Order: sequence, then C-alpha cells, then structure tokens
Amino acid sequence: MTYLVHTAHPQLVALWLGCMGWTLTAVALGVIQWRVWQVADRSVITSGLASVGVWRVCFSSHTLVTPEFSIMYCKSMGLTQDFTPPEVAAAQVLMLLALLVGFCGNVGGVYALRNVYFGLEKSSPIRSVFSAAGAAFLLAAVMSLTPLLWNLSSVVTNQTVTFPADFHMPRAPVSQQVGCGIGIGIIATVLMITCGVIFLTYRLPGRSKVAARPSLEENGALGREPVADGRGRDNPAFEFHEDL
Repeated sequence: MTYLVHTAHPQLVALWLGCMGWTLTAVALGVIQWRVWQVADRSVITSGLASVGVWRVCFSSHTLVTPEFSIMYCKSMGLTQDFTPPEVAAAQVLMLLALLVGFCGNVGGVYALRNVYFGLEKSSPIRSVFSAAGAAFLLAAVMSLTPLLWNLSSVVTNQTVTFPADFHMPRAPVSQQVGCGIGIGIIATVLMITCGVIFLTYRLPGRSKVAARPSLEENGALGREPVADGRGRDNPAFEFHEDL
C-alpha cells in the first residue's frame, strides 16, 4: 500500500485556512457595518452614524426604535427593490454563491485528505480532487472579492444611495467609512485564495520517493527465516545436547 501521508501536510493546513475563510465569509455577509455613514442631522439618527450592510440599514436612535431592538432602527434591503444599489445587489448574490462554492471546496478537500490519510489512493485520483477543491476555493474568492471591492470603491468615492422615506436616511452622507464587514470579507478572501493555491500545488511523489506501508502479512514474516521444502530448520543447540 502506498504511503502518502507525508505528502499532504501543507494541504491539511490549507483545509483549515479554507474552513476559516469560508466561515469568515458567512460572518461578513451577516455583518451590518459594510458602509458607515456619517450624517449631519441627528434628530432621528441620534448617534450620527448609520450602517449600510448587505441586507439591512441600521442606526441608533432614541426617537425611532424597531420593536425587536432596544435603541436601534433597521430596515431591510431586497434584491428586487428599485433603490438597492448595484454593488449591494451584487453582494447579496455573489456572496451567497461564494458560500456555496466554498462549501464544495471544503467537501472536496476533506474527501481528498481522507483518501490520503486512510490509504485510499486507488479509489480516486487524489491530485484531481485537490485541484477541483482548489479551483472551487479560488472561484469562491473571486465571487466574494468582486462585491467587496465594489463596495469599497463606493465608500472611497462617497457614493450615495436614494433610500425611501421610511428608512429615515439622508440623501447623502457627510462622509463614509469602510465598515468591519468589508475588512472581514477581504481577510476571508485572502485565506481562501491561499487555500486554493496550496491545493493546486499538490503533487504525487515519484515512484522512487514513495514509501511502501508494510502489510500485516509482511509484518508477520519479519524475522522469520525461510523454510525450504515445507520443513522447519533444526535447532543446532538441541542437536548438541542430543550428542551429549
């Protein structure tokens, strides 16, 4: 049986990085603070800061409170709503697809490492599975990075969003800041890219470098002298005592 465990240590670390990147992508998708608006009118937005996320817009207020929150007011943004900016709509679609593709990459990585560590290399092409998993992680990273950079560009250029009146948001912010959601998403993307590259660089060792794992029969035969014609070999010490 071919012994390949020593060839996949970097891929084991890469799988951990990929899982962390996939998890952080899910966290970034749920974080509200993608774009932080600074507003001048504090009559409703009493904190002076409003957070624009992928799914909701929230701000702290002492005069307007959403029932499920204590001092916050939130409104949801849908993909089909006319006021939803294209960079937010892209994030709603592409980030979900990135989670789906990244999950497939995790499954492929676990399957390939299982075959390596349990000696099942004959049941599947390990290198092909690693390559497919790496490609999935890179594709997920691209899907995630596209809306992240798009929203980052909107913050840098201070792009505004025309919200409906019930959102109680100003027509334009005084200034904008990059929220932690974009930062978390970028870190997650870097981790998935690293994982994908390491998976793609996996190579099976050459025949001269492959170590063979001894089977049970071979282990039982270690230290046993060859037997000729089905007969055992006489013990010289026993023959010496008989002569005496």
